[in-house]
Amino acid sequence: MITLVRRVTAGCALGAALAVLAACSPADEPRAPRPAPSASAVSPAATATGPPTLAPGPAGLTPVFEHGPRNGDKTVALTFDADMTADQGPRAARGERFDNPGLVAALRELKVPATVFMTGRWAEEYPGQARAIGRDPLFEVANHSYSHYAFTDDCYGLPTIGAGRMRADVERAYALFEKVGVRDAMPYFRFPGGCYDRRALRALSAAGVTAVQWDVVSGDAFATNADAVAQGVLDGVRAGSVVVMHCTLSAAPTTERVVRSIVPELRAKGFRFVKVSELIGASGGRA
Repeated sequence: MITLVRRVTAGCALGAALAVLAACSPADEPRAPRPAPSASAVSPAATATGPPTLAPGPAGLTPVFEHGPRNGDKTVALTFDADMTADQGPRAARGERFDNPGLVAALRELKVPATVFMTGRWAEEYPGQARAIGRDPLFEVANHSYSHYAFTDDCYGLPTIGAGRMRADVERAYALFEKVGVRDAMPYFRFPGGCYDRRALRALSAAGVTAVQWDVVSGDAFATNADAVAQGVLDGVRAGSVVVMHCTLSAAPTTERVVRSIVPELRAKGFRFVKVSELIGASGGRA
C-alpha cells in the first residue's frame, strides 16, 4: 500500500543526525543490465529490459516501496545512506570524514549485496569511492538527492528544499553520478530524512523513480552499542525486509561491527541478502 506521509520512527535515533550522516554499501549477485542516466541529467526510467520499478501511485504520484513480499523466499535488503549534505563542505575541508571504506570492505568480504542511496554531494566529495562502488557488481547505487535537504517542513532539522526545486535536485544527483563514473544508477530514490508528503510525491512524479523507504530501522545513527543495534535489526527483520543503515565513522561508528554480527546470524536463519531491485522485481510492480 502507498503511504502518503512517512517519517523515520523515533527509535531510529536519527534526529538531527540525518544532517550529517553518510553511507556506503554493496550488493550480492551480478545485476541485470540497467539503462544509464541520460546526458541531459534526466533521471532514468525503467524499460522492458531495465531495472524494475513500481507502477505510479494514485493520481500518478511517485510510488513508494517499503518492503518486498512477506511470503516465499526469506530475502532481506541491507541499504546504506551516503547522505552528506550540500553545506558540509567546510567540515570535510577540516578533515571530518563522511565515508566508511571499512564497511564497504566488510560487505565485499562477506559477499553481501546491498543498495547505496548516495547523495550527489557525497559523490562530489568522494568521486573515487563513488565510482568504485558504482562499478562493483556487488553494489547498486540509487539516488538520495543532491543536497540532502528535506522535501517536507520540520524534518529533523534539515534545511528544506522548495517544491519547485525537488525534481531538479534529484536530477542533479544523477548528473553527478554520471560525471564521476558511476555506471547505471538505479531509478530509485530515498527521501532525505525519510520525510515526504503528497506534494513531494507529485513533484517527483515526472522523474521516473520509485521512492524507497524501509520497514526495519537499524538505529545505527550515533549509536555506541553495536550489540544493541544488531539485536534490534535481528528482531525486526522479516521476509522481504528493507533495513536502513548508514556508513560514516563520525556519525555511525558501530555499523561495520553490526554488519559483521548480523550477516552470519541472518544467514543461519535462512535469509538471503539481495538488492532492493530484486525485492521490487519480486513485488510485481505493486507497492
